Amino acid sequence: MQRILIVEDEQKLAALAADYLRNAGFAADIVSHGDAVLPSLKQQRPDLILLDLMLPGRDGLSICREVRGFSQVPIIMVTARVEEIDRLLGLEMGADDYICKPYSPREMVARVKAVLRRLQPQADQSHADDGLILDANSFRVGAEGREIELTAVEFQLLQTLCRQPGHIFSRSRLMDLAYPDQRIVSDRTIDSHIKKLRKKLAELLPDQELIHSVYGAGYRYDRQPAGHD
Repeated sequence: MQRILIVEDEQKLAALAADYLRNAGFAADIVSHGDAVLPSLKQQRPDLILLDLMLPGRDGLSICREVRGFSQVPIIMVTARVEEIDRLLGLEMGADDYICKPYSPREMVARVKAVLRRLQPQADQSHADDGLILDANSFRVGAEGREIELTAVEFQLLQTLCRQPGHIFSRSRLMDLAYPDQRIVSDRTIDSHIKKLRKKLAELLPDQELIHSVYGAGYRYDRQPAGHD
């Protein structure tokens, strides 16, 4: 049974979310204070975190940032702020998705299922033609004896691009693949994910460029020496 950690200080909302998740077949734990999240995470080892942005103690963004320092557990950010910059900032910190308050509990469950489903590729491990190794169980990418960890969305994007080297994927196509529930996200969101992905890949292969921007068109995967474009 997959376990969801609900980080929410509104008791009624947290209890409602837990009820819906349990009815959907998940185990659910509730944490109401920001300072208690990391200890609970290390003890419970959840499969996904539903993380409110505004919490007593530590706020959700700082928690998300610290969690990403040692774990790639999927994080869905919950926020009452509707400005795009807040949504984008949550994704910059390593969140895999977001939900805006007030939200439907059924929508929340659907989002949880969608994120978890997105993290289960058909094969646990795949190899790109150029020797890149993608491990879907841990979201690790390896090459030449080194490896890095990606977030769920970063892994999904890289896997998509790797499957068709040289093919140009438009931002809208990448948005559809990263967010199959057809939610509205901006080009900036995809650009943000790609920017972080390219930075991580540069740590893995500093003398190579793997993801290339195609002006006015989108992105393509093509392993070339750094500085080629």
